[in-house]
Amino acid sequence: MGDAEVIELFEKSNKTANPMYEDLAKDFPHYEKELARVGVTLFLLWEEYKERNPEGFSYSRFCHHYRMWESKLKAGMHIEHKAGDILYVDFTGKKMHYVDRESGEIKSAEIFVTIMGASQLIYVEAVKSQQLEDWIWANENAWRFYGGATRGICPDNLKSAVTKTCNYEPLLNETYYDLARHYKTVILPTRPGKPKDKPLVENAVRLVYQRIFAKLRNQTFFSLHELNEAIWEELEILNNTNFQRRDISRRGLFNEIEKNELQPLPVERYEIKHFQISKVEFHHHIFLKADKHYYSVPYQYTGKKVKTIYTSRMVEIFKDNVRIAIHPRKRLRYKYSTEKSHMPSNHQFVEGWNTDRFIKWASQMGGSIETFIELLLDEKEHPQQAFKSCMGILTLGKKYKPEDLEKVCKKAIEYNSISFRFVKNSLQNNTHKLEQDELVDLKLPFHENIRGKENYK
Repeated sequence: MGDAEVIELFEKSNKTANPMYEDLAKDFPHYEKELARVGVTLFLLWEEYKERNPEGFSYSRFCHHYRMWESKLKAGMHIEHKAGDILYVDFTGKKMHYVDRESGEIKSAEIFVTIMGASQLIYVEAVKSQQLEDWIWANENAWRFYGGATRGICPDNLKSAVTKTCNYEPLLNETYYDLARHYKTVILPTRPGKPKDKPLVENAVRLVYQRIFAKLRNQTFFSLHELNEAIWEELEILNNTNFQRRDISRRGLFNEIEKNELQPLPVERYEIKHFQISKVEFHHHIFLKADKHYYSVPYQYTGKKVKTIYTSRMVEIFKDNVRIAIHPRKRLRYKYSTEKSHMPSNHQFVEGWNTDRFIKWASQMGGSIETFIELLLDEKEHPQQAFKSCMGILTLGKKYKPEDLEKVCKKAIEYNSISFRFVKNSLQNNTHKLEQDELVDLKLPFHENIRGKENYK
């Protein structure tokens, strides 16, 4: 006999032998849904059962009968999670593909999969990569798809989620952690190399292979958007198909027990933030590596380590979790964004370093050097911005002969190239030693083999 026939035989025998069990068994599908609600336990359900049936089963027999009924369901279909509690997320191991219309190149797409813990409602999306921006975007789209945020999210240990894996205290990616705070949820990564920590999403990936990958295998798509449209069409079919051995679908179960348990979504979508640890330089600015741009901070923090958080629009600088500066983001390479209030009133670089000192130092080395330093200081909105370059120019006087530095500075003034790089490169390449060659009037010598234009027709 097949397993189903054996189970049915025992069920009939049990019902015939004990009508009280038959009455209890009618409520098991209801108990299954109730157990997905926050705070509901078998003991609470048993107490309610005893109020209605004082002569009913004891607590131990009540639990035994329910667990036996539950074990007959497919193992992967057990609802053991509280509604609205955890969202499981992962990427499929296999990829899908689309063709670039312009180049004809076949491009691969990563497939992002999520599943709700209680209702097992699935979300799928094709993205370009597993990089941070795509990862953040896909997570947000999942919450928007469900219409709310779960109290926790369980990702795998990819770099965009977990910077450093650990069984006990993993180090989370700061941007992903900030996303979780924006949606008022917490990140609960799985242990590395422990697929049993996320059996639901592993089962969801298997279903995606069977119900989406397989059905779309012979179709050609010409953009990521086209691919996603086809995926979402098949996804709706999957979510609205009843579970095996149960008269309800994922979508139906979600609407019934989980939809109202989700946390409301914030009004605005999350704006991706990037993080950088910087040391405040001597001119009271930090250097943002992404844009190669300088941003000022109050001069009191010179030499201190600070955290820079920047988005597509703003740059914020923090010290000990207190914001000490904020600037609009600019992408002008090697330029300065300076707040006047951040600068010391006497234009000091460090104690005893000021514009007069640099000019006096330069005057002792040569007239062109002095003029170059004055022009360098005047070129900046705030003289402090040029102090580091001035120091670099004057230090070159120790490495090279003062007369060579004088020649290069004179040439820089003539060419209007007032920069440290021009002076340094000129000295390194010895361009100051190249004199302009005198023009020589060269004429072809007379020779019998040299013929004029009259020999050609």
